[in-house]
Amino acid sequence: MHETQKSPSTPVTIRDVAERAGVSKSLVSLVLRDAPHVSDARREAVLAAIAELGYRPNSHARGLSRAKTRTVGLVVNDLRNPWFVELLEGISATLHASGYLTLLTDSRTDQRIGRSSLDALTQQGVDGIVVIGTTSEGDAVARIAGEVPVVLAGTLDPDLPTVDIVTNDDEAGAHQVTRHLLELGHTRIAYLRGPGRISELREHGFLRAMGEAGLAERAVVEAGGMSEESAHAAAGRLLGAPAPERVTAIFAFNDASAIGVLSVANTLGLRVPADLSVAGYDNSPLAKFQVVSLTSVDTGNFAIGVQAGTLLLERMQQPVQLQRVQRVATSLAVRGSTGSAPA
Repeated sequence: MHETQKSPSTPVTIRDVAERAGVSKSLVSLVLRDAPHVSDARREAVLAAIAELGYRPNSHARGLSRAKTRTVGLVVNDLRNPWFVELLEGISATLHASGYLTLLTDSRTDQRIGRSSLDALTQQGVDGIVVIGTTSEGDAVARIAGEVPVVLAGTLDPDLPTVDIVTNDDEAGAHQVTRHLLELGHTRIAYLRGPGRISELREHGFLRAMGEAGLAERAVVEAGGMSEESAHAAAGRLLGAPAPERVTAIFAFNDASAIGVLSVANTLGLRVPADLSVAGYDNSPLAKFQVVSLTSVDTGNFAIGVQAGTLLLERMQQPVQLQRVQRVATSLAVRGSTGSAPA
């Protein structure tokens, strides 16, 4: 088929996109509205054609047709857990440098009063939204992403074709901290599992390290949630076992759940790290308190925030483009909560 060549001054039309992608104009319209019931293959073909042709719709949903407010909404899952502080600093520095103000909302608080943080932000007319960390508002993200540019930071869920993701390398980070515990001589190690795909990746990293050490059959995985309260119950089950069978090291899903483990150890009279080593994930301000001195995986949250802010700025300029996923390398902050395995 002969392909019509357009001059640089001729605007690309929805018909051009449909022809390039090999689909109908109506299907292109569905993709532009981020409508459901479009196959992944067709959606990706349309988005690829849009990117190749440089197509800019005259009015992409409400995100381009309404007046700009120069504000961006930031949604966190629980303000009581300060793991995201450096991430917020990175996002804010990037957005403020480009003239945007930020509005911070807490999903947990909003849900307790019966409203959605995402709906509240769109009603405020924000130009874009960054969802920070695990969210219970996945359905709302999917719905709103068709109206306002959205970027996920520090989480992989929900995975949507037009929503960018910036996170750390969860599997590598978990592998790194498990190797640290193994090198200290621990052979009975437990992982306290949290929610979502990021916990699945951390579990894979944990199990891979245990398998490489020939200890796959001794690896213990226990559901521990993502809060101090939920981890408290899980740690109680693990540490209540007789000493010969009890784990000597626990790697927790995040720092908040690691604090729950430390609390149970203290109640049971177990010395940290002499009797029990404990490691967390996120290297949050909690881990750095001298009285806690928690070994933790540093996720590079400031860099995640900078990249999330950058991707959102780009997506606000060009809302219709393929999803981008970026991962930041992890490092291990070793502190006083981990030590040699007890004899």
